[in-house]
Amino acid sequence: MPKPKKRFEIMTSKCRFVHLRIKGGTLTHMMKRLFSGIFTCVSTFLLCLLLSYSVQAQELPTDAAAITAGEALFNANCKTCHRVKTKLIGPALAGVETRVPSLGWIVNWVHNPAKVIGSGDDYANKIYAEYQKSQMTAFTSFKDEQILSIIAYVKAEAAKPDAAPVTAAAGGTGSGSSEPSAYLDAILVGMIIILILLVVILILIVSALRKFLDTKELSEEDKEIVNSPITFSSVTRSPGFIFLVIFIVSTVTFKSVIDGLYSIGVQKNYQPKQPIAFSHKIHAGQYEIECKYCHTGAAKGKQANIPSTNICMNCHSQIKAGTNTGEGEIAKIYAAVGFDPATSTYTGKTKPVEWVRIHNLPDLAYFNHSQHVNVAGVICQTCHGPIQEMDVVKQYNLLTMGWCIDCHRKTDVNTKGNAYYDKLVEIHNKKSFKVEENGGLECAKCHY
Repeated sequence: MPKPKKRFEIMTSKCRFVHLRIKGGTLTHMMKRLFSGIFTCVSTFLLCLLLSYSVQAQELPTDAAAITAGEALFNANCKTCHRVKTKLIGPALAGVETRVPSLGWIVNWVHNPAKVIGSGDDYANKIYAEYQKSQMTAFTSFKDEQILSIIAYVKAEAAKPDAAPVTAAAGGTGSGSSEPSAYLDAILVGMIIILILLVVILILIVSALRKFLDTKELSEEDKEIVNSPITFSSVTRSPGFIFLVIFIVSTVTFKSVIDGLYSIGVQKNYQPKQPIAFSHKIHAGQYEIECKYCHTGAAKGKQANIPSTNICMNCHSQIKAGTNTGEGEIAKIYAAVGFDPATSTYTGKTKPVEWVRIHNLPDLAYFNHSQHVNVAGVICQTCHGPIQEMDVVKQYNLLTMGWCIDCHRKTDVNTKGNAYYDKLVEIHNKKSFKVEENGGLECAKCHY
């Protein structure tokens, strides 16, 4: 029976074909899912790898703007502990881009050194141990490009030849501040010498006139005048001398009273002794520590803030000179913060440092440090004088209302790069204008 057999074979072959189609479809679907999963895993891995090493692939900027920005960041944040070519509290940074594993390592270290140390990184733990486990401050707010600009500045600075030391004759400040005083002393001595010479000349003239008149025939009245003895008693009793004395005494008294009235509340040259002999000449002058590193509020708010002992310990947890006997100024810091220099541990026993305030404006006057530092770009020395030359700080300027008003009358508004002032510059029809012209003399600006 050939036909049924053929039909059966056809039906069987059809069933096999359908089965293969179903089976093939299942295999295709499974293969697609498998390849999709593999692709997802590989893509995720590559993406993580790319994100992890994206910074390492970057190169240091070489343009002048980035290097200048790096210099500003270095001076404001790094210079307290680091120098480019010499070791300070931390290592010298010259060649750091070649010493560390990668630029990405530097970025991670600056952002969070504790995390890098905790990860078990060999180089990080080597540095940590070398500097007696003194941990660097974390700069979490820095962007990657800011950190790279700092390294670019360090690299550019390291390539420069060492500069010769600046002497006083070459423009240093060693003796410049004493020149005006020396000039005044010379002028005063010269005036005294001239006065003495005038008195001698007058005496000689009087003597010559007397000799000349003695040879002439004079009337009795003239002879009495010429030959009348001039004594101390006759001079002090004369009306002219009495008037002169009264006038001088009255003038000096009146001036003293006026000066006294004007000096009420004025503390210029006030220089009290502090509980710890902190030298700005060493810290701000010799080591060039940025003022805002210690006085953290100057760029952020109204007050500049008296530095806390924690800021002192950023350096003096490592710099311990003069503390072996428990005496000295650094030992006073340790006593205040409760630090044992022998074991480099904190005891928990603390006490405040009772600093004596020097610059103290009256409560009726409002002054904002951040407004002057950030917006106006006023440097600290404008108001506080050459603070980097003072072993003991004193009030350098008057800090009176008249002194502030005079500054507002003479100082140009810092309009560069500040769109807020563009319209005002256009209104004034000139490139710059004084603070006075921007409401700097309005009473409510400082008294409200």
